[in-house]
Amino acid sequence: MTLHERVAVLVALGKHLQRVDDDYRRAVRHRTHYHNDWFTIENQEQAIRAIADQMLDAKQLQQWLQHYHIDDHIASKAVALVPAGNIPLVSFQDVLCIFAAGHRAIIKLSDKEPYLLPYLLQWLQRFDPRSAAYFQIVEQLQNYDAVIATGSNNSARYFEAYFGKVPHIIRRNRNGVALIEGQETPQQLQALGHDVFSYFGLGCRNVSKLYVPRAYDFQALLETLYNFRSIILHNKYKNNFDYNYALYILNRVPHLANGCILLVEDASLQSRIAVLHYAYYDAIEQAVADIAARESDIQCVVASDSQYIRRAIPFGTAQQPTPSDYADGVDTMQFLLSL
Repeated sequence: MTLHERVAVLVALGKHLQRVDDDYRRAVRHRTHYHNDWFTIENQEQAIRAIADQMLDAKQLQQWLQHYHIDDHIASKAVALVPAGNIPLVSFQDVLCIFAAGHRAIIKLSDKEPYLLPYLLQWLQRFDPRSAAYFQIVEQLQNYDAVIATGSNNSARYFEAYFGKVPHIIRRNRNGVALIEGQETPQQLQALGHDVFSYFGLGCRNVSKLYVPRAYDFQALLETLYNFRSIILHNKYKNNFDYNYALYILNRVPHLANGCILLVEDASLQSRIAVLHYAYYDAIEQAVADIAARESDIQCVVASDSQYIRRAIPFGTAQQPTPSDYADGVDTMQFLLSL
């Protein structure tokens, strides 16, 4: 397939996902939710919509691909893909890059998500049967030329040892942060709530820490985040909330609570489920400097504007990445084209 043909089939998939909700799709959603309770029907649909609107939009794809030279006669390589499985379809951007580059993806599915990605790949094959040659789902990885693997800081060490002899991208823990200036509108705070609560906060792009000005009044934020209180009806999320709430009370840890999330002053970027960390700053330059110093641990920064942080994105867009929003800031497409 030529690049033009591959893009055409991707756009066809995006249009299909936007307008069709068939019995097959509903069955896959229910099977996925039954298999993994964190992957609710709503969260799966959110992931599918984000992919259709941001990753598979014809204009977005063309704008993204115009930055690369992709030869239709490229020597196709086998790229092993080891996804994290923390949120629905988290590995789709890697699949997109491998397919667009003209390589073949050898995919070892996460035990947490064995159904959704095969569903999308089957639709690609329906739109153009030649697409099937670009994807292979396997139980054991072998005969690959490069690797893209995502996991925790601990698993990344094993990935480095196991895959270190071939070209690779190994991803580790990262988190999203938010820069709060204190004059945010109710609409911006509501949008921030989506960055915090989407996928129960399990994604590396979810906001897990706030930088707030000294003497910041949390009342408006807590009231806005309470709009997401239905999340507490999810049994696993509620168990985590109750456990952490009890832990902070027993250990006399100062905290703020609104019934669906706990706010704790903590230097760490990574927070527990149902917990949001915050840190005070006296001057905004202090927060900007800390964010810059911890860039290697930060996936994205949301803010009201980007005058302080060049790569900051608007509130509410953390879980709406475009094809060029590469995980860990590593240009996946450039890596693939250099093989």
